Amino acid sequence: MAATEQQHEKALKKFLDERPELRNELDNLNPLLAQAKGETAAQYRDERLHEAFEAEAERLGLFAWELTLQLTAVTPEDYDSQRLEVHKEVAEMAGMDWLEYCELHGLIK
Repeated sequence: MAATEQQHEKALKKFLDERPELRNELDNLNPLLAQAKGETAAQYRDERLHEAFEAEAERLGLFAWELTLQLTAVTPEDYDSQRLEVHKEVAEMAGMDWLEYCELHGLIK
């Protein structure tokens, strides 16, 4: 069960709520930068938010979907369970043996 769009939106809100300096920066972006990219100010802001979210995930050594799960899981155990479930789905889609996949990604077996 990959993270849903609703979970991701909830994670982005929590991420932003925990970073008032980022919220301030995003709320004060130059509208001309958005215009230069052919985007609305809201689209440009959303793009910068997603970039910050992905950069934080990378800094933590996570995929962005893992950070989404981490920010929306009720408990650490819930996060671990959901994370393993998604990794299993990815391994299946990639046609990889589960044990090989676990070794490649440093997961428990």
